[in-house]
Amino acid sequence: MKKGLAVAAATLMSASLVLSACGSANDKANNSAGTGNANADAPAKSDANAPANSSTEPADEPANEPVAKDVTLSLRHTQIKETSKVRLKILQDVVAKTLGENPGLKINLEGIDEVVNRDQKLKAEMAAGNPPDIFEVFGGADLNLYVKAGRMLDLTPIIDELGIKDQFASLDEFTIDGKVYGLPFGGYSEGVFYNKKLFADMGLTVPKTFDELMTLADAIKAKGKTPFALAAKDAWVNGMLWNTVMERHVGIKGFEGLVTGATKWTDPDFVAGFADYAKLVDNDYFTKGSLGLPYAEQGARFLKGDAAMVFTGTWDANRFTGDEAGDLKGNIGYFSFPSIAGGKGDQTSINASYSNGFGFSSNLSDDQKAMVKAFIKNFFNEDIQKRTLLEDKVLPSMKLSDLSGVDPLISEVLQVMASASSSWKAFDAIVQPSVGADVGVGLQELIGKVKKPDAVAKEIQASQDKANAQK
Repeated sequence: MKKGLAVAAATLMSASLVLSACGSANDKANNSAGTGNANADAPAKSDANAPANSSTEPADEPANEPVAKDVTLSLRHTQIKETSKVRLKILQDVVAKTLGENPGLKINLEGIDEVVNRDQKLKAEMAAGNPPDIFEVFGGADLNLYVKAGRMLDLTPIIDELGIKDQFASLDEFTIDGKVYGLPFGGYSEGVFYNKKLFADMGLTVPKTFDELMTLADAIKAKGKTPFALAAKDAWVNGMLWNTVMERHVGIKGFEGLVTGATKWTDPDFVAGFADYAKLVDNDYFTKGSLGLPYAEQGARFLKGDAAMVFTGTWDANRFTGDEAGDLKGNIGYFSFPSIAGGKGDQTSINASYSNGFGFSSNLSDDQKAMVKAFIKNFFNEDIQKRTLLEDKVLPSMKLSDLSGVDPLISEVLQVMASASSSWKAFDAIVQPSVGADVGVGLQELIGKVKKPDAVAKEIQASQDKANAQK
């Protein structure tokens, strides 16, 4: 496991294990929502039900130390879904606090779909040289392209001045040639969330091997339940479980070798990874008609009890611990995907990293940079990171000293992370974006049973060859 992630997970885990026995985690989380410094200082007009596209004006109260006047910043976020209300509210509180401290500052908020932003809008703006001033961005391969094009603001001087660089658990995915070009606002891990009550009623135990998982899935099917909830309309969703299956077969070095040409998608180990994923499809372990279902439906099927398990990221933990969970609230567990015999990867590793963050345009004026620094100061601090952990159930990207009120499911997540032998970032943070998109198409073809694993591998390798030639 990366050092920063291991330390953060182990620290959070040990604290949460003690605290989970000290009373109601939800009560403490709710109390925290009203007492965080950023929330207390925020003007009352911050509203989680505000339209996705809105302009937030400064508060009427005078600021103690105005820094700049008549400065406008555009800020694009992707917190537009019902399940993202808490995250949006935290962002709005930070914006409101920043505005209240800086008379003359105006921040125009724009909320759009995450996939549209990542795959279409932001790419087009980067190509044209006119991205928003502040925007959500993925680290790794996406960021590399934008830095290479000269579109990203070097944040190294700002975080050095604020003294927060060493407070992050990991800046790996946002660091290029020793310079920091983005700041992660949370961490994640990907694994299997499961219905503890259903498992107990059926006498099922958490599988340790892929073969045990297949036997488990057959038992669940025999009881009329779907083993895995899946909503495959959005291609990126399918990449999660597949990514771990493939890592078990080829290892993270195998993925990294694709970009250098040291490995190929058509190598036997990669084809075997596609084949094992196809086994899950061919055995009907996924939701029927999944190719027509949007992402939100995946969690809904799981929470309704239609499916025994769902492979997803810990960003869904907020949903799984909230009122939507209904009778399943407190009865959901989490485990790492089992080992695959003969695989070359680390069989007890986990996909975990800090990939989602904020980036800033290199086109900013000096006055705008001063206001960006004010925004960063108000967003990346312990108060906001604690709210993120308690209210949104997102693993914090910064080290925390106060860990009271951690939810039991989050404690279980942290135990799994701390127990993992290593961690690795997702494949789409390694291969070029065009290749990642074609992987998504290939997986949908497997799910639709219109192509075989070797044919999908050949198509993706052709895309990889093209991308590698464009370096």
